[in-house]
Amino acid sequence: MNKLTENFKSTAPHIHGATTYSDLVDWGAQPDSQEGNSHSSGRLVFKGPNNQPESGIWVCTPGRWRLSIPRDEFCHFVAGRALYRSDDGEVIEVEPGTVVMFPGGWTGECTVIETMRNVYMLV
Repeated sequence: MNKLTENFKSTAPHIHGATTYSDLVDWGAQPDSQEGNSHSSGRLVFKGPNNQPESGIWVCTPGRWRLSIPRDEFCHFVAGRALYRSDDGEVIEVEPGTVVMFPGGWTGECTVIETMRNVYMLV
């Protein structure tokens, strides 16, 4: 069966092979960098009115930065390794197969050790 790689105009937008999908858009340097030169790329699958919900693929190269999660974000990490450290000191290690639900307002820092890729949804 010959499958399309992507169909963003579908009634249910989708990407086949999201773990290796390579038609990514340059999203630039990671803001609030504290160490290294993290760079992001990705692809939106869907963005609703007022950017809610938003879903897509995000890829980020090594480095460390501050972050504040604006609204609930579900992430399924499919490649790479990273550490998320909350402002309360909790450390969340991510690697392929890790799923994390960051509640809106979560603050801390992220250290990408190996270029990571995640499939996410912000609500």
